[in-house]
Amino acid sequence: MASHPRILVVASDDVRAAALCEGLDELGWRTVTARDAEAAQAALADLPLEAAIVDGASPVVDVATLKAAARPRSLPVLWFGPGGDAADLAMMRAPHPTQAVLRIEQLVRGAIAEEEFELRRQSLAHLGLDLPKVRADASPLRVLVAGQPDRRFLGLSNALAEAGVETVAAPTPYTAFDYLHESAFDAAVLWGGEDHAPALSIASGMKRNTRLYHIPLMLYLRGSGDISLTDVFNRGFSDVASADTDETETARRIIALGRTYRRHLEIRRALDAGRESGAMEAATGLFGRDLFAAHLKRIAEGARDRRRPLSVCVLRVAETNAVAAARQGGWLDRALPQIGAMVSRLVRVEDTPARLASEVFALALPATRGPAARLAAERIAAVIACTAFDAGPEKPPFVVEFQVGVAEVSEGQTPAAALERASQNLQSSSRP
Repeated sequence: MASHPRILVVASDDVRAAALCEGLDELGWRTVTARDAEAAQAALADLPLEAAIVDGASPVVDVATLKAAARPRSLPVLWFGPGGDAADLAMMRAPHPTQAVLRIEQLVRGAIAEEEFELRRQSLAHLGLDLPKVRADASPLRVLVAGQPDRRFLGLSNALAEAGVETVAAPTPYTAFDYLHESAFDAAVLWGGEDHAPALSIASGMKRNTRLYHIPLMLYLRGSGDISLTDVFNRGFSDVASADTDETETARRIIALGRTYRRHLEIRRALDAGRESGAMEAATGLFGRDLFAAHLKRIAEGARDRRRPLSVCVLRVAETNAVAAARQGGWLDRALPQIGAMVSRLVRVEDTPARLASEVFALALPATRGPAARLAAERIAAVIACTAFDAGPEKPPFVVEFQVGVAEVSEGQTPAAALERASQNLQSSSRP
């Protein structure tokens, strides 16, 4: 439930962490505070916490201890203050609440995708198919540094180069976009300048581009002028370095962003490789009924072990006059492979899409509550409902609507029972 604590804050007092905890609570990410290592381990054992934030100025616990206490869940650890080299994000001052939430969501989603990859390997292995392990890219990180040359900006470029990072300088937004479209980058640093307008323009353009959308962005502030950090993070920036942040720390944070992004890409490629393994429907990339049933059981067991929610969705082609006419002429059958392919591509990389019957599709959504699962299923239905399919010569194209059913797997319930409950709760999806 939303009222349950989601983040563990480890701090011996509230001096440095109080404002962060208050901000996280306001964003709906309730916190629970532990004053020492014993209390932190007990909280992780008793509560399905999603991340930990440590005040390094009061060293009461180390990163390895926290991660071990949370297993088999993957626990992102954010650290502020001295130390924290093994943390997923380390910075000298407490992160902005919105920044912390965005980073935690990114790290948790990456962990869930990696867990799904291992489960998928197991399911395919039972069919005699081998899904290769995720291969780490050992090439140097590539970071775009966009903005007019400046002493601090040059210092940052030098710090990145000393860490083995390949940097590419772009003095204007135009050259920045030229570089972004010509080659791949693991992160981008945008110089704030006097009014931040060029940096915000580049960020907005990247977030409108599906290929560039996920590249992590850091805004490097020139001075202490007025700027809303909440607005900056909501515009798509992953991090903000203030004017007095040491270049070495800034470089370390950029490298952490780039490594996380690259790892997520590697996992996505590995999961996409499963579509070509021969176990999925060739035309759609969807799981078949039997493979989905076996894999769903593994997903449910993993969710139970990690104390994460799991939801299942059923999408059935709605019986409309247009669909009935298209079915009689065989045009619906011709459209269904395209519809299935759309379903398989409209889900997140960690989700499992399947085809249960000719006109019935299913989704398994790990770490997803029922209301969020319904939104995801209805979004898919809405996108498909905007697509016109051929109905034959001299006939207008037809559209396909879905009935959508959703069920969150409850404690003690089998995934098959949840899927049956979702099938019984089918409702017509909302038109876009």
